[in-house]
Amino acid sequence: MQTDYYIANSEFGGIAMNRQEAREEYARALKAGLKEYKEQQRSPRVLDEIVSEKDALSTVFVGTVEIPVEQIVGTKSAGRISAFTGTFLPLLDDNTEFAGKWVELCAAHLSDGIRDPITCVEYLGEFYVQEGNKRVSVMRWFGAARIPAVVTRILPPVSQEPRIKAYYEFLDFYEQSGLYRIQYRAPGNYQRLLSRLGKDPGESWTERERRAFSAGFQYFREAFLALGGKNLDLLPEEALLLWLKVHDFKELSALTAPELKQTLVPLWDDLIALTQPEPVKVETAPVTKAKPNIISRIITAVPDRLQVAFVQPQTPENSLWVKAHDEGRQYIEEVFGDQIAVRSYFHADSPAQTQALLEQAVEEGAQVVFTTTPPMGSDTLKAALKYPKVRFLNCSVNVPYPSIRTYYSRIYEAKFITGAIAGAMAKNDVIGYVGSYPIYGVPASINAFALGAQMTNPNAKIRLRWSCLPGSPVEDFIRDGIRVISNRDVPTRDKKYLDFCNYGTYLVGDDGRLSSLGSPCWVWGKCYENVIRSILTGTWNESKKEARAVNYWWGMDSGVADVELSENLPEGVRSLANMLRDGLRRGTIDPFARQIIAQDGTVKNDGSRTLSADEVLRMDWLCRNVEGSIPAFDEILPYSQRMVRELGVYSADIPPEKEGSL
Repeated sequence: MQTDYYIANSEFGGIAMNRQEAREEYARALKAGLKEYKEQQRSPRVLDEIVSEKDALSTVFVGTVEIPVEQIVGTKSAGRISAFTGTFLPLLDDNTEFAGKWVELCAAHLSDGIRDPITCVEYLGEFYVQEGNKRVSVMRWFGAARIPAVVTRILPPVSQEPRIKAYYEFLDFYEQSGLYRIQYRAPGNYQRLLSRLGKDPGESWTERERRAFSAGFQYFREAFLALGGKNLDLLPEEALLLWLKVHDFKELSALTAPELKQTLVPLWDDLIALTQPEPVKVETAPVTKAKPNIISRIITAVPDRLQVAFVQPQTPENSLWVKAHDEGRQYIEEVFGDQIAVRSYFHADSPAQTQALLEQAVEEGAQVVFTTTPPMGSDTLKAALKYPKVRFLNCSVNVPYPSIRTYYSRIYEAKFITGAIAGAMAKNDVIGYVGSYPIYGVPASINAFALGAQMTNPNAKIRLRWSCLPGSPVEDFIRDGIRVISNRDVPTRDKKYLDFCNYGTYLVGDDGRLSSLGSPCWVWGKCYENVIRSILTGTWNESKKEARAVNYWWGMDSGVADVELSENLPEGVRSLANMLRDGLRRGTIDPFARQIIAQDGTVKNDGSRTLSADEVLRMDWLCRNVEGSIPAFDEILPYSQRMVRELGVYSADIPPEKEGSL
């Protein structure tokens, strides 16, 4: 007996009744199929046309498992595709043998259910039917979520293509969870999901956990699709990752369907941004075009007096980073006077403390809130979604959520100047460089410094060490006879920090004494002035015209970064540094508008173009005259790992921290 002809009910009356119902169902399915095909002209995909035997791909027998019906996308061969639409609706007349078999299967389903498994091949998380097409058609018509299947898996060749990397991560995930339903397209997402469920990679799932997640995900999926998710180039599981950044998975069992939808509504702009090829819009200069009249001012809700809050970790007394931002706060109070009222909140030293202070700031009337370190980004996002009428900004880069804005300085421009100084002062052609963290923007600073040094000394070599690794880089440099060292950048414009030689670029004398040369510095006050002025003049919304997150990455031309020069500089070197500073401010000098060759010999720029802001921000390579490498995450000291998790240049490969629970 053919499996497709299986009939479960043996009572003649029941069969007759079910066959009549089945014929009616076929008529309805056929009508829907013809309509769908007319609109879409799409047949099931054919695996043999995607991969062939000559590709010599390896196969793995998975066995009999229940598979998601919606992930059945085609057939193994082209033999039967003319009988179905792309979603396996029937296309052949009701007087055909095909229709008769479909009706018998439908009658079986209506009686006692179709039980025989289909046979199929899985490739990249999708299924192609080898035997049992009509069973799939019937089950899909009746909205079945799963179907038993004997599965053979075809493994694609290992490569660095994101989809292939993600698939091999799926194989590990499936081994532990037994779930086919979750199919990410980008590497790193399975680890993120596990962390937000409180699971360790490699930890096996219990049957109870598997069922709880499947039920919760289906509930979330239905809400996401009902709100319009099917119109986005975003999978429900990708949307779930963002939702879990704000909510705990256990909330799914407590929320009603309308309540769940309401939790998704504030996230919608952020979800749309994730569908963009470039979800982050990098703005390299402030928007200065003011709204032309009072009507525009009213429409954009420009306040007469702005309530501003700064939420910071530690205090200005025990953190120079906090002190620098607090000096920025003092600066805007002087600039804007009665136009703003500012409050500062300190000791946001943990997620719980950060969340409490953000709540307090909003309760006390804050209309714009600045959080000043990257690790505060997640808590800032949660607050922004809860209070959409408040403007939230986090001091970080490349965060893909329109609900908050991020800001940072193109400090690499000033590094280019200090690199030129170092090259001119390095008598033995070797310069020590202490890198901070392997995060966005830092490789750009290293490379700009190296190119600046090469400009004044073609033989200059940059020996790179990292402060986030064990050891004492400065002591090592001095012991190795290196006489020019670039250390951490001066956090404020107070020259005493430059003179201490704990910061900036300095010269090591033969007697071991240190002599300052210069240092990049942040001018946070000017950065905050630019943001506040955009709100007060109504230009804030000029940046909201695209469905992307906004990252202010301003440089020396905007006044938010500068270089402090030491009195110890020789006059000729000082003149050169000032000329470079003037050129960078005017936009006539670009550190990366030249031929650039990386350590591996690849040409990153042939000298005929300028690098885009995204290319510079996301650099993950080093120039040929740099000796050293970007450290792996597991090499980094524990206290530095949180920062690197947030903004690391290899963030997709970094294991996230466990956050929630399943």
